[in-house]
Amino acid sequence: MRELLNMWGNTRMVVLASATAALYAALLIPFKPLVLIPGLTEMRPAAAIPLVAGLLFGPAGAVGAALGNLLGDFFGTLGWGSIFGLGGNFLLAYIPYRLIRASEKEYLASWRGLVLVEATVVLAAAACGLFIGWGGDLLGIAPFAALGNVIVANDIIYPAILGPLLLKALDKRVRALGLLYPDVLDVTPRRPRTFALGLILIVIACVGGMVAGNFISLGVEGQGLFASGFGPDFHPGTVGAGVAPFIVLLVIGVLLI
Repeated sequence: MRELLNMWGNTRMVVLASATAALYAALLIPFKPLVLIPGLTEMRPAAAIPLVAGLLFGPAGAVGAALGNLLGDFFGTLGWGSIFGLGGNFLLAYIPYRLIRASEKEYLASWRGLVLVEATVVLAAAACGLFIGWGGDLLGIAPFAALGNVIVANDIIYPAILGPLLLKALDKRVRALGLLYPDVLDVTPRRPRTFALGLILIVIACVGGMVAGNFISLGVEGQGLFASGFGPDFHPGTVGAGVAPFIVLLVIGVLLI
């Protein structure tokens, strides 16, 4: 978390965060008409941006992803749920940045690197969907079975396909320009002693939270999956209360990595 605080005293990091936010918003806005859940989310090929920005620009990418999503919400989906969208999209970039350390080698220099990136995509998508789905249910704007699952699917499909392509195209160029976040911040990426515990907590939170959220939605409330989750049986806050312990674990895990 120290790098996240230190970036605000570095002009280039602030500029990278602003550029990421502008690019993310610019790529989100054209797809706003392709609605998946009215007023809440749409098809998001731009979801690959947080992954790439997080790996290349570190904390600046995470901040930029959060702010870019908020800017995009001004064009059709702005509401109280945008608060959780801010946090969810931050996690979408922050988790990859913290889990995969930048080194002298390019991220996709080997098949192992590709597998690691794809695995991180799944975990970050689950964290994002869990957080926003929980918030949406808590506020009573959407059932977890609808919002949470759609976001996870959106944030896996596009980053898994487009993310490696963008990373392959940009990684070498960003390094050559000296814009990889360790170069800009003049730091050597290190994992804290609490890293393993944090990762375990994040995995438990994501798996347990998604299972619990869907179990409550499908069982207690009788909701269906995805958009069919909307219906007369939707009782705001039911899933929000049941998933809250996993959100606490998620936040603790993120702080520990």
